[in-house]
Amino acid sequence: MPPQDMTTASSPSGGSAPENPGPDHLLDSLQHQVAVFARRAEQTRLGGVGQVRNSMDRAAYLLLNRLDREGPMGVKALAAGMGIDSSTVTRQVAPLVDTGLVKRTSHPEDGRAVVLQLSPRGQARLDEVRSSRRELMSQVTDGWSEEERDTFCALLARFNAALAARQAMHQTAPAG
Repeated sequence: MPPQDMTTASSPSGGSAPENPGPDHLLDSLQHQVAVFARRAEQTRLGGVGQVRNSMDRAAYLLLNRLDREGPMGVKALAAGMGIDSSTVTRQVAPLVDTGLVKRTSHPEDGRAVVLQLSPRGQARLDEVRSSRRELMSQVTDGWSEEERDTFCALLARFNAALAARQAMHQTAPAG
C-alpha cells in the first residue's frame, strides 16, 4: 500500500475522514481526488510504459484519436466535436501536420475546403501510444475485477459527459 500524503489521504486536508461524512465532505473529497488525478495525469501525460518513447501531448492524442475514430474531417467539424474553438484546433493541428502525423487534403466534394486526415505515420504513432496507455491502465488497475474496471470507466465517462454538457450550456448561455 502506498504511503498516504496530502495527495492520497482520504480527506482533502490530509487527515482522516469524519465518522459520518456529509454531502459537503463527499464533494470536497471528490473535487480533491479529481484535482489529484488531473495533476498525476499531467505529470505522466498518461504516457504509459516507457514514458519518453510513448508519451504524447493530451491535445495531440485527442485530435489523432478523433480523426482515427471518425475519419477525415474539416477543422470546424473537428472543433465542434471536441467542444473547442476552430482557432485552437488549427493551432493544435499545425505541429501534427509539420511532423507528418496528420495530412491536409482537399475535400472530395469541394476542392476549396481542407480536410484533416490521420496519416499512416500518425496511425502508427497513435497505435503505439494507445498500446502503451492500455498497458499502463492494466498495471494501475491490476487486482481490480472486470466489474470494478467497467464501473470505474462508466462513472468516469458519465462524469466527463456531465462536464461537457455543463461547458456546452455555459458556452451557449447569453452573457449578462
